[in-house]
Amino acid sequence: MFVLGIDSSTQSTKAVVVNSEDGVVVSEGKSPHPPQTEIDPAVWWTACGEAVRQAIDQAPGPVEAVSVAGQQHGLVPLDSGGAPLRDALLWNDTRSAPQARELIERHGADKLAERTGLVPVASFTLPKLAWLAENEPHNADRLDRVLLPHDWVTWRLAGRPEQACTDRGDASGTGYFSPASGEWLPELCREVLGGRTPRLPEILGPSDEAGEVAGLEELNGAVLGPGTGDNMAAALGMGIGPGDVVVSLGTSGTAFAVSDHPTSEETGTVAGFCDATGRHLPLVCTLNAARVLDSTANALGTDLDGLSDLALSAAPGSGGLSLIPYLEGERTPDLPEATGTLTGMRGTNMTPENLARASVEGMLCGLADGVEALREVGVTVRRVLLIGGAADSPAVRAIAPSLFGVDVHVPEPAEYVALGAAKQAAWVAAGSEQPPDWQLRYERHEAGDVDSGAGVREAYRRARTRVYGV
Repeated sequence: MFVLGIDSSTQSTKAVVVNSEDGVVVSEGKSPHPPQTEIDPAVWWTACGEAVRQAIDQAPGPVEAVSVAGQQHGLVPLDSGGAPLRDALLWNDTRSAPQARELIERHGADKLAERTGLVPVASFTLPKLAWLAENEPHNADRLDRVLLPHDWVTWRLAGRPEQACTDRGDASGTGYFSPASGEWLPELCREVLGGRTPRLPEILGPSDEAGEVAGLEELNGAVLGPGTGDNMAAALGMGIGPGDVVVSLGTSGTAFAVSDHPTSEETGTVAGFCDATGRHLPLVCTLNAARVLDSTANALGTDLDGLSDLALSAAPGSGGLSLIPYLEGERTPDLPEATGTLTGMRGTNMTPENLARASVEGMLCGLADGVEALREVGVTVRRVLLIGGAADSPAVRAIAPSLFGVDVHVPEPAEYVALGAAKQAAWVAAGSEQPPDWQLRYERHEAGDVDSGAGVREAYRRARTRVYGV
């Protein structure tokens, strides 16, 4: 049996057709999205159709089940006819930072963390709803239904049924869901919308059917899974267990692990998400990951391979340079208006090699702080699984183990979000108690010189405190 997984991400839609017996990817498709922080959802639908057609055209057999994983937190507001009221606001749109701060002032970070698993920041859906009510009341007055990006694509695949659906994983990133009870908290939506009560999607179980595809000719009749958020799908795709921490280096950076128990943490560093299997997924997210390397390579007049070569030519610590990589503001720590800062500059250390290494170290230090935060909420860290586009860099692979302080395993290259969506589709189609066990291969990098890594991280912390006081 062949199944299809769709990853509707910030940058593109990717689709993979997978043999459900062994998890082998047999065909793929991809279509780009424009680099914006707000976007017409129709762009996702067009890209979805194109990516699916590419994958289906190369597949050796018909697809029998499909699921969608999507970028988390985005706000897709619909009117009573199912049309978007405005462009969707994506997770990396920070205009709702004031509304996030107002929610904390009104309720208290500790109370919100206890209720929702989260402390509001601009990324989450609830502050975006508050922004809509305050800045576009004409749209808020017409608001009928609120969906997340993956919900919307799934809803379109299902033929725009009366009842939309979602799952615990993606719902847990909204700010109006209780990970402990698995239920919506609609009173929070009503509060920020001035008493308006939008319809929210039905929350399905991890392997529940969401009907059949009726909205895309190439897939019509295929069983439709509930879908999930991108990080939840990546965890499912890799089949992570206790002791595994995934560090993903894509547009954003994330560090996450599975847990049998919900987590809440009042500083907001660790988001208490749910996963795609019925467990929980404590997660730390930074806004700046692979783009830090892209920007530095551009500044140095080279490409990513050249940046890696330069970085590996410099000693640990980058000659005293520390890069605080908040090029797009930052989510963890919550500094939406921050900028990147290079510290420790002297006439003797301003070399391309040191700057290249500082960019790699700065990016990884932010994620290493995230791994440490997971430890502080009870997560056991035995190894780090490194994925995402920046994990392909030889410099990142060489430098990461000393900064994380544990062995780093780099799984074979794959679209793990789309693969996780495909695994969910196979699980739904099989009707089994557990998802299929698809085996992966890893490249292992030992922890190495953890003392030098600790020194680099300490210099980074001192620089961050001097600049931002955190």
